[in-house]
Amino acid sequence: MKYSGIGGQAVIEGIMMKNKSDYATAVRRPDGEIEIQKGEYVSITEKVKLCSMPFVRGVFSFADSMVLGMRTLSFSAGFFEDDEDSEPGRLELWLDKVFGEKVEKALMAFVMVFSVVMAIGIFMVLPLLIANVFRRFISSAMVMAMLEGCIRIGIFVTYIKLISRMEDIRRTFMYHGAEHKCINCIEHGMTLTVDHVRQSSKQHKRCGTSFLILVMIISILFFMVIRVDTVWLRILSRILLIPVIAGVSYEFLRLAGRSDSAVVNWLSKPGMWMQNLTTAEPDDSMIEVAIAAVNAVFDWKAYLRENFPETDIVEEA
Repeated sequence: MKYSGIGGQAVIEGIMMKNKSDYATAVRRPDGEIEIQKGEYVSITEKVKLCSMPFVRGVFSFADSMVLGMRTLSFSAGFFEDDEDSEPGRLELWLDKVFGEKVEKALMAFVMVFSVVMAIGIFMVLPLLIANVFRRFISSAMVMAMLEGCIRIGIFVTYIKLISRMEDIRRTFMYHGAEHKCINCIEHGMTLTVDHVRQSSKQHKRCGTSFLILVMIISILFFMVIRVDTVWLRILSRILLIPVIAGVSYEFLRLAGRSDSAVVNWLSKPGMWMQNLTTAEPDDSMIEVAIAAVNAVFDWKAYLRENFPETDIVEEA
């Protein structure tokens, strides 16, 4: 495997691929055609030098991925909106009056803030409160930290299992698999064809799912060491340490995406295993969408010539 620098995200009936500051979102429209939107997004880590420092850049990279993710999700959702001719409700009219043309950006900002608050509450605070019930029976701080971490992972797995029952989410997981398979295809020196992509793995070490699992595992190590007396201080410590834990997790994920060492591969296994829940095997039509997104932002032929000169570049007719 050789690092390509491209990454992506599954959206509604499509895929976004990003290469440096260029990104492209390819969506399979209801009429069966593939619509591609290209754009440029400059990360805050490139705009502000301080934000690009190791163990700091992880938090800002995560924020960038949320902003770009919301932007591309909004684009893909536009092809599948219902009741376009219906009259706007009172809430829509009020939002238009207050925010005017910026109503979409305001809604996106609200959704992102709400999502972050809910994620902190469900995956950081709730496991602590549940584990705290057992504190009267368990005196070891190390055991309590491990119990809290196991509860956190259990809630995450349960959440993924529940949402995967929804048809739209199942299809999104299939597109997620197509995204990974495309990147793996290129990074393992194969030409970007439907057949080669189908043969590639749907797991990738740089996946966001791996990042989340790393956050949960590393949080156990942090909370084994950091000990406070009251439940309110413990809650506060969980919230305040999120940027630190995220920064450490990002650095490992960044290393994993560029390394093929046995140790790194072994440490990456929990995240790779978890991807079995958030990715699924795509059909050929989804692979075609993923290839279209890659072609829009990445010269994979030049990449193969430079990194895999032995590869015969053969394109599909």
